[in-house]
Amino acid sequence: MNRIMLAVAVIAGMHLCGSSRALAQDISAPSTNTVARSSDDLANQRMAMVRKQIDSARRQLVAANLTLTDAEATKFWPVYEQYSTELSKITEAKTTLIKEYGDDYGTLTDEQADGLVRRWLDTDIAALELHRKYLPIFRKVLGGKPTAAFFQVEHRINMMIDLQLTSQLPLVQTQDASPASFTPEVEQ
Repeated sequence: MNRIMLAVAVIAGMHLCGSSRALAQDISAPSTNTVARSSDDLANQRMAMVRKQIDSARRQLVAANLTLTDAEATKFWPVYEQYSTELSKITEAKTTLIKEYGDDYGTLTDEQADGLVRRWLDTDIAALELHRKYLPIFRKVLGGKPTAAFFQVEHRINMMIDLQLTSQLPLVQTQDASPASFTPEVEQ
């Protein structure tokens, strides 16, 4: 299980196109529309591939941590697929916010920063509402303990992905300086 969790963390890190510098682009750098468009297309293709890898790793983690009978599995996986489809819409909204932040990095106004934070919080609320919506559905299919185990695994995966995503983003207050990712200092 630890290898799968590590794989999810690594894949989530790759989700950010490799580095915070890729996200915090220098807006003033000259580029042609063709180069920018092909770069955007490549980035979108890469993001789609990484999302598929994350979804696959997430599914493997869920499967590895839930002991399901054949009857339960037959009922669970279709519900999981519906849940996953709805969750991907929330993930896409977060990805859009990250791309917007990268596009506006260096020129972000207070109003834009406030809007990004509010929309990020909206995605967090949407994810919680999705969990609340699916709790009774999974409970009906699995029962109490397996449903609790499922949501524990989901919570851990989501925390790891969010940590990878947000730790690679430069802090808004540092946008006047060279882009740097947030690295917390650890006291020893």
